[in-house]
Amino acid sequence: MAREKIRIKLRGYDHELVDISIRKIVESAKETRAKIAGPIPLPTQRRIYTVLRSPHIDKRSMEHFERRIHTRLLDIKEPTSETINSLMDIELPTGIDIEIKL
Repeated sequence: MAREKIRIKLRGYDHELVDISIRKIVESAKETRAKIAGPIPLPTQRRIYTVLRSPHIDKRSMEHFERRIHTRLLDIKEPTSETINSLMDIELPTGIDIEIKL
């Protein structure tokens, strides 16, 4: 088998859920004796939204809302078929976006 790796990128609004999901993936990969690089925390994306409180009189009065997106990166080097099967069976919390590249 050629040198392969699986790159997993997790995104979520709650950093605790992202960390729990990464721990589950790492534990299942370690059980199948795959080599792991990471998890690497990537920079948090901040999106700020500004909304007028009242559209008529107080146009200078605004509210600010913020949304943070936490991202983690994990590389699994030399995965076996057992590793791939165990990754498919993992139950992750709702609200976590998973991107997998082979």
